[in-house]
Parts: sequence; structure tokens; C-alpha cells
Amino acid sequence: MAKEITLGILYSGQLETQLVKSAKKIGGIKTIILTDDQNGPAQHFCDKFICGDLKSKKVLEKFISEIDICTYAFENLSYDILKEIADIKEVNPSPKTLKIAQNRILEKTFANEEAGVKTTEWKVIKSLEDLKDGINLFGKSILKSVSGGYDGKQQHRFNSINDIDPNIDFSKIYILEKFLNFKQEISVAVTRYKNGKISIYEPTENVHENGILRHSKIPANITKKIFKEAQDIAIKFAEKLDYVGTLNLEFMIDNKDNLFFNEKSNRVHNGNWHTVNSYKICQFTNHIRAVCGLEFIENKKISNAEMLNILGEEIKEFRKKEYRENEYFFDYLKSDIRPNRKMGHLTILKD
Repeated sequence: MAKEITLGILYSGQLETQLVKSAKKIGGIKTIILTDDQNGPAQHFCDKFICGDLKSKKVLEKFISEIDICTYAFENLSYDILKEIADIKEVNPSPKTLKIAQNRILEKTFANEEAGVKTTEWKVIKSLEDLKDGINLFGKSILKSVSGGYDGKQQHRFNSINDIDPNIDFSKIYILEKFLNFKQEISVAVTRYKNGKISIYEPTENVHENGILRHSKIPANITKKIFKEAQDIAIKFAEKLDYVGTLNLEFMIDNKDNLFFNEKSNRVHNGNWHTVNSYKICQFTNHIRAVCGLEFIENKKISNAEMLNILGEEIKEFRKKEYRENEYFFDYLKSDIRPNRKMGHLTILKD
């Protein structure tokens, strides 16, 4: 009988919870969660829950001593902490891939120069003069922090230099992107195994409201050319990065059906959660199998699907509802209900 694998997972949100559930379903994998959130929902499903300061040498050493492999589904974790773990135990995806994902300059440089992928035009901004030059060059544009700023946060939009906020802190470095008149956003999940084998999912069409992902569906309303191009780029990224695990890429499509890479998520992603019900092997199960070095299994789509993210107080009504056979309600079991916080989702399978 194969030796049981002890998989350490950093943090304890909804994505980590689903990873734990997938590990249990596979079998032969013990899961240990390390987080600084005592209310993290993954504690209800993992084999061991360690709550403590990840910067504490004692806490980290205890975690490292008890695991065989480490993974994560949270990009705002410390690169230095992940590297410290990787110096002793196997970490997938690697700290190198996280470092690129955490820095928009590194990410876009990698996309353009290493992967040869098209992005919207962009420029590094270090001063007010840089910003003025960039806006004059691009016209309508968006200023983003180099790191962080998910769900549309830490962003400034400009039509001209007259829109510049005088309170922008230029002790920080930013990236200015030329505004893209896009008609759609799609994302592609891809899982790469240690032996280089690839499991690719079809593009998912995503709709945001107020910068927050609200709806996702397959099939996406895109051309066959865009379908193939997006999958090919996702595979290229995974191979160029020597990636192990599930990677998600986000793309924008303009009014002329040109495809632009926007950003990558170094992890399983909320927008492709529908794969739990729409595919034989979901993005979470594929991730666990890949990072643990398990056998690659051919995947296939089961059904078309739509997914609705449930935000804030909406969760109360969804917890009371009864659902049809083709409807799957996921409650993230978060104790603190806040406006626009992702509290759960509903997946509906379609013909």
C-alpha cells in the first residue's frame, strides 16, 4: 500500500476548504492547515488545524516538521515564508511562480518576453512626471499598484492628466495600462503535473460587477480561434514556468476579437469552481493530484454550467432555499458577513 502523504496547506479560506475536500475524496492524503485566522472554514474538514503567526519561527518549524509537501491557494502570502518552507520541504506551485504572480511588472514582462503573449500597452510609473507622460501617451488608462489590488482595489482611472489624484503616493511604484475597450473577459484553468502532462479546461466567460466577479459560465460566447488561442497560451505559461498544480489565466477580448493576457492566478480560482460539477476531474482535485505527484488521469467535460457568486447578506436567503437536481449550492461557512464579501456560490448545470 502506498505511503500516506501529509499535505500542508497555507491559510484557511473557501479555496483551501475545497482543496481539503478534494484531498479527502482522493484518499491517502492527510491535510494540515496553517493559518493565522482562527475562524477559517477549512478547519471543519482538515485532519489538523494549526492557528498561529506564520512569521513565528516556532510555528513555522512545527508545520514544516509535520508535512511532506506544501501548497497554497492564496497569493498575498509572504514569498519569504514560502521560500523558507521550500528550503526544507517540497512546495508546489514553486515560490518562483508566486513571486511573478505577486508583481505586475514581473508578470507582464514574463508574458511579453518569455511567453511571447500580447498584453495591453503598459508603462512603469515612479513619479508624477512618469504618470503625466504615460497618460499623454496612452490617453484613457488605468494606474495599478505593482502588487495587491485584487477585485478592482488600489486602482485609478484617467481620461487625461486633469484626472490625476493629488494624493497618489509616489514613494511607491505603479504600472499604467492603456485602457482596453474590451467586450468580454474569459479565464482558462490548466493543471500541469510533475511529469509535464497537462490537463486543460475550456475557457470560462466571466462577468464582473463593481470590480467583483459575479457570474461565470461555460461555454463562453467566443470564436473557435479565441478558444484555442486562450488554451494554447495557458499551456505555454504552465510549461515556461515549469509549473506544478492548477494555474488560472485571465484574458480580455476587444471589439475586434483580439485576445489580450491580463493576469494569472497562481492557484485554483473562484471563477472556475464550476468544474467541481461540470468536469470529471475538477480544478481542485487536479491540483491536489499534481502537487502530490499522483498519477495523471485523462479529464473530460460532463456538462455546460453557469455560476453565480453570492455576496454579503445574500447568503441568508440562499441558505433557506431548496435546490433542483441540477443546482449545487456552496456555502463558504464564513462567520463574518460583510458587504460584497464572497460568501458562497450557486452552480447550475445546463444542457
